[in-house]
Amino acid sequence: MSPKRENKPDKSKNNPIHGYLPVFSPDFKADLAWWYRNEPKKGDKILDLVADILDGDPFTGLGRPEPLKYIAADTWSRRIDLEHRLVYKVTGNKVYFLQARYHYQSG
Repeated sequence: MSPKRENKPDKSKNNPIHGYLPVFSPDFKADLAWWYRNEPKKGDKILDLVADILDGDPFTGLGRPEPLKYIAADTWSRRIDLEHRLVYKVTGNKVYFLQARYHYQSG
């Protein structure tokens, strides 16, 4: 008799939030380049945050996600460190990465 197979759930069906498409703003790209020139470990941390947002739920996870009330609807931030935040906007199935240095900038 062969061993019984386990039925593993298909994660893509159980996670309706899975499958976001990233859109990187010029400011975000410039900020990420700055981090890699000056503090590469923080550049790596930013990419970890981006991966967590895209692979999981953009509203929970690493970096203490919080909605930004005074910028625009559906705009969120995550902590890079005490001073700097990763700011992104979720619209439909896209995540717009807006900035990765300093605190929040409107616009």
